[in-house]
Amino acid sequence: MRALSAVALAPDKFDIVQLQVESPAPDEIVVEMRAAGVCHTDADELAVADTPYVMGHEGAGVVREVGAAVEHVAVGDRVLLTWAIACGTCRQCSRGAATLCERYGYQAGHARPGSTRDERGASVGRSFSLGTMAEVAIVRREAVVKLPEDIPLASACLLGCAVMTGFGSVVNAAKVGAGSTVVVLGCGGVGLNVVQAARIVGAARIVAVDIEPSRLEMAVRMGATDPVLAPEDDRFLAATAEEVTRMLGGGADYAFECSGVPDLGLSPLRFVRNGGTAVPVSGVESVVEADLSLFEWDKTYLTPLYGQCRPGRDFPRLFELYRRGLLLLDELVTHRYSLIELPAALADLAGRRTAKGVVVL
Repeated sequence: MRALSAVALAPDKFDIVQLQVESPAPDEIVVEMRAAGVCHTDADELAVADTPYVMGHEGAGVVREVGAAVEHVAVGDRVLLTWAIACGTCRQCSRGAATLCERYGYQAGHARPGSTRDERGASVGRSFSLGTMAEVAIVRREAVVKLPEDIPLASACLLGCAVMTGFGSVVNAAKVGAGSTVVVLGCGGVGLNVVQAARIVGAARIVAVDIEPSRLEMAVRMGATDPVLAPEDDRFLAATAEEVTRMLGGGADYAFECSGVPDLGLSPLRFVRNGGTAVPVSGVESVVEADLSLFEWDKTYLTPLYGQCRPGRDFPRLFELYRRGLLLLDELVTHRYSLIELPAALADLAGRRTAKGVVVL
């Protein structure tokens, strides 16, 4: 079948083109995409694109076709796509680390070559082996989670990365407890979900730090108790850390970096008290200058991937929190775009004009 798709061609260059999507292998599912989230990771991937691939890794849609070995979903089911694609049997999966699967995981690569082709018949890859910014996606069965009927697809697509990453970093990785103090550095799509996860688990104070007043206003709606506007010229957020440390009487129990700014990769260590836990959620993959004194006094520095997601455990929990009105999804979607408006969506993302933008297909 033919599917209109956003295809990365070269660094910072993409086009909307027709691709050929093949019939699914026995362990694959064809999903008619209805919504795809626009994430900073999409922009980061595009900036270094060196081979064609279908963009997008947050998505929700409806099952169009299933392979012969697929049993957990059927044609017509509403589904969420997740990039925690686990074989279930390797060493990492056996210890419950689905995000680190050595056979199908993100680093291993697991897109079936040739399942998506361009007009010349050449194979086209898929972002995170998903490729959600397309009319149709073909994915492994392990990437598909059945959705309840009461979650709008444009909201549900955010569960696939931004929500899971933020929520899981708080609940699964850091294990923030009731009564704790939490600092969140950067209140974009992921940071806002760190904020609301901290609220859900009962944190006593949630300090939100950003350089944009509008994002701090959003953070307060998500549950932040103390919004702090940081100066843009505050390198490493050193001065802001001193302010927040005084505010909390010695620092926070937990601090989460969600800015995606390489220079801030170690900054959460500045905000936590002795024995506190610093979590760089945005996954900085750059060489940065390190002041090792920041690690002293029994501080813990955690680097969780995708909130240590276990799809079978975490997504039902998120569905239930949404039903109870505790997890805010609809409120996160501040902008909607068509597929051909993707350039505007990426520009709004870069300009920090969105909480979460969604491409509606």
